[in-house]
Amino acid sequence: MKYIDYVQLNPFQRFAYNAKNFFKALPGRVAGFFKAIGNAIVKFITGIGKGFANYGKTFVNGDIMTKLSYLIFGIGDISKGKYYKGVLFFAAEVLYILYMASFGWGYISKFGTLGTVKTMQVEDGPFTKTVFGDNSMLILLYSVLTIVITIAVFVVYIANIKDAYRNQLLVAAGKKPTSLRTDVKDFLDGKYHITLLSFPVLMIGVFQILPLIFMILIAFTNYDAKHLPPGELFTWVGFGNFTSVFDIAGSATRATTFIGLAKWTIIWAVCATFTNYILGMIVALMINKKGIKFKALWRTLFVIAIAVPQFVSLLLMNQMLQVDGAFNVLLTDIARLFDPSAAEVQVKWVASDPTLAKVVVIIVNLWVGIPYTILSMSGILMNIPEDLYESARIDGAGPVKTFTSITLPYMLFVTAPQLITQFVGNINNFNVIYLLTGGGPTTEQYYQAGHTDILVTWLFKLTMTQQDYNLAAAIGIIVFIICAVLSLIVFNSSKSARDEEAFS
Repeated sequence: MKYIDYVQLNPFQRFAYNAKNFFKALPGRVAGFFKAIGNAIVKFITGIGKGFANYGKTFVNGDIMTKLSYLIFGIGDISKGKYYKGVLFFAAEVLYILYMASFGWGYISKFGTLGTVKTMQVEDGPFTKTVFGDNSMLILLYSVLTIVITIAVFVVYIANIKDAYRNQLLVAAGKKPTSLRTDVKDFLDGKYHITLLSFPVLMIGVFQILPLIFMILIAFTNYDAKHLPPGELFTWVGFGNFTSVFDIAGSATRATTFIGLAKWTIIWAVCATFTNYILGMIVALMINKKGIKFKALWRTLFVIAIAVPQFVSLLLMNQMLQVDGAFNVLLTDIARLFDPSAAEVQVKWVASDPTLAKVVVIIVNLWVGIPYTILSMSGILMNIPEDLYESARIDGAGPVKTFTSITLPYMLFVTAPQLITQFVGNINNFNVIYLLTGGGPTTEQYYQAGHTDILVTWLFKLTMTQQDYNLAAAIGIIVFIICAVLSLIVFNSSKSARDEEAFS
């Protein structure tokens, strides 16, 4: 379709045309995504190959001290006069050997089995004594720590070789290696970004990367209520937890629960995202419309709604939606205004009918989410160039045409990343579901889940109530993969990514 034909379409026809093109291009986008992953893997493998080639080349061209650096960290630097760095490299090797000999090897050697000796109760005369065996949890945790430390030491090892060869070349050229004072000045000037980021990166590694690797590995074990250390051992089960999620024949309840909750999670995320977005946009347009008085007051009222902690609002709503809550009392009072003998209203808003409970959850979410959208939209609306509207009015465009041709495209362009973030956030929106309904109404059709549970609240119940840590970890990985793939595909398909200068 030519552009002149496209601009003559009404908003609904444009939406249909764009939706058709999106879904038509979706297979290609998905293929491109996996192709990019394949290219990244190829580049990674090629990089490893080049690294080994450089490793051998450095050994061949290096002098005796550079060659010794392959075994003894820092010896090449020390021989060339760069004592402080050589000592640091050597200290890293010594500390690593001591760590492995005294602690790390004892755990990493059991990583393949996660322990074989069980904790037992033995008779000791008139008493019973507990003889502790292997602890699968500690074996897995400290094995992960040892692997990460080993990778870090390997990086130091490569840096030690590169530094030894670099200093060899400097000495051969009649130059001296840089001194400690020069290196410190460099790290406070040209390499200051490394100085600033070193500590945050270290903390991210300790408090995020390590736990993340640990929880990913849990998904490949049988760590559940029947295998809780130190009393019991758990072991590797491969992809068994993942297959049980999709195995309708072998583990029907789990598979049915996952499929049912996944459908509701997507429906919930779409409804929660777009109802907040559209209604928030409408209210923001009303507030920012010329001629509206007390604009600051309306914005302040919505800010107050945000200022109240979300969990307080949700818990209050939960009480108001009970059988004897405020809503039923209000409905009873209204009914008795017309009929004094009317029966007491006892609607079970979130405890009986699954469809009603889901609708209530979506409606209550509007109260929680719309104020955020209004504030962000208000800022965007105030930054749309006024000359665009002026030109549209001169060309005879009415309010609807102005909205569909200027306001909506501009807002979608700016808020596309925010929309993706909100969608992913709603997939993992624990607060609204758990605090409002607790996942109810309950059902025996699902495994440890209710009708309004989404995947993240089911994951919470599996860990905190049933201690099915392995299944919960597997579900968490699946949710992450789904969110990551959808986010990357949709964002790369949006105009924000393809044409960054469109509204500049």
